[in-house]
Amino acid sequence: MKIVVLAGGLSTERNVSLVSGTGVCRALREKGHKAVLVDMFLGLEDYEGDLASVFDAPDGRCSDVHVSGTEPDLTAVRRSRRDQSPSKLGKNVLELCALADLVFLALHGECGEDGRIQAALDLLGVPYTGSGYLGSGMAMDKAVTKRFMDAEGIPTAPWREVRYSREDIPRLTEELEVPCAVKIINGGSSIGVELPDTKEELAAALEKLLAYGDHIIVEKKIRGRELTVAVLGERYLPAVEIIPGEAYFDYVSKYQKGGAQEICPAQIQDSVWHEMGRLALKLHRALGLAVYSRTDFLVDEQNRPWCLEVNTLPGMTPTSLVPKEAAAVGMSYADLCETVALESLKARKAERA
Repeated sequence: MKIVVLAGGLSTERNVSLVSGTGVCRALREKGHKAVLVDMFLGLEDYEGDLASVFDAPDGRCSDVHVSGTEPDLTAVRRSRRDQSPSKLGKNVLELCALADLVFLALHGECGEDGRIQAALDLLGVPYTGSGYLGSGMAMDKAVTKRFMDAEGIPTAPWREVRYSREDIPRLTEELEVPCAVKIINGGSSIGVELPDTKEELAAALEKLLAYGDHIIVEKKIRGRELTVAVLGERYLPAVEIIPGEAYFDYVSKYQKGGAQEICPAQIQDSVWHEMGRLALKLHRALGLAVYSRTDFLVDEQNRPWCLEVNTLPGMTPTSLVPKEAAAVGMSYADLCETVALESLKARKAERA
């Protein structure tokens, strides 16, 4: 198949996405597909030839990329593009997608997991991987996802949705209980997450998160083990336990060598794993997700799982959590990437039937 692996974009998770996309592109080429990596925001600014010939590019236009210890400078990325229009789509991105048999979405965060690129590809009639636009958009919004958890009886920490300005911070600091978790409504990779234990830390957290917008959720902090369970098709995979090197699983812990220990299968009772798997499948289905997803949990001292959130386009670097879970059931990274591609084609065909 001719496959465009769409990555990058203008999300705070841009760098992670590029690493995911590079791994996926090379894996699909290993499987014999004509896969090519395209940065959704920069597009094909450096390409002047026939678009159809892009699929014959050496190594699928992949380059050596890595995730640094700091968030990407999106202002610098914007300035680097010759086209300074407000479009989030780079040169010839949609035109190349229209020539593909499938678009593999290796995007994370804004414009990738929020349903917008899925809707654009639906209008083009181009198949893509993962969930559709509606499920993606709902799952990206932490408040909407929390409402689904509450409606479906999926245990999650008591929470509150907040829209605020700098003038509201003194009042909110008094109203909100600590310790708590404060999260931007549409964040990922632990960017835009603060875990204040005191009122002073809460005020500082609210001030800091205004840099990402005025919409957050605040939830009771539950202390426990951090685990995650992937859904692939109609089954759930072995759980992974994440043991952060620091206080919690932040951006550095996720992507820097030695930042965290990831144990798969997690050393937990089978009953706890099956309960998390049941809840992950239940949330996956309630939101109308497709093909694959990854749901994150905290397990408290009483072995009770508390659901945090669901990821519709989880990290797909060769060492990411979903590939670790797939490897635990004997599925190679290349086989996982191809399975996601083929099952997504079936899902899109079913939606259009």
